[in-house]
Amino acid sequence: EALSPALVGALNSAQIGALSTADIAGFSTADIAAISTAALAGLSTANVAALSSDQAAALTTGQVAALKTGQINALTSTQVGALSASQVGTLNATQVAALTTANVAGLSTTQVAALSAKSVTGLSTAQVGALGSANVAALTTAQVGALNATQVGALTSTEIAGLSTADIAAINTAALAGLSTANVAA
Repeated sequence: EALSPALVGALNSAQIGALSTADIAGFSTADIAAISTAALAGLSTANVAALSSDQAAALTTGQVAALKTGQINALTSTQVGALSASQVGTLNATQVAALTTANVAGLSTTQVAALSAKSVTGLSTAQVGALGSANVAALTTAQVGALNATQVGALTSTEIAGLSTADIAAINTAALAGLSTANVAA
């Protein structure tokens, strides 16, 4: 018999950790949302990877913010795509760094714009390269201003050309050193 969301919410980290992927697959979206942030720490990476896109979308913003880096790294592109802008917006720089390049490439412009300026500092050069022109153009002025020289250097000439004049002006002096001559010409 299935557990009610109230009973699921009463499970602790060790109990959640003892569940199989089949057990987790049997959880309703209400059950998923009922898991406490403390208990969520017990969710194995295999169980995270096995969540349906509906279950991933049912995670609360508090739960997403509480995910450990290994759990973030286990998310599939489909699961990340199912997350709302609010959910993505709770990711910190360490969690953003844990996203796979495929997950970053799959982010929507709305999801990218929801990231905090501080969280984009976690992007690796490979992740910046995976953003693509539409997502780079979707970066807010504050996000562009938070990029470091290595990240700015990972932008293509096309991506630089897609930035607004306010975005270009927001690139800090130290980060300007990351621009290549081709980027400057763009």
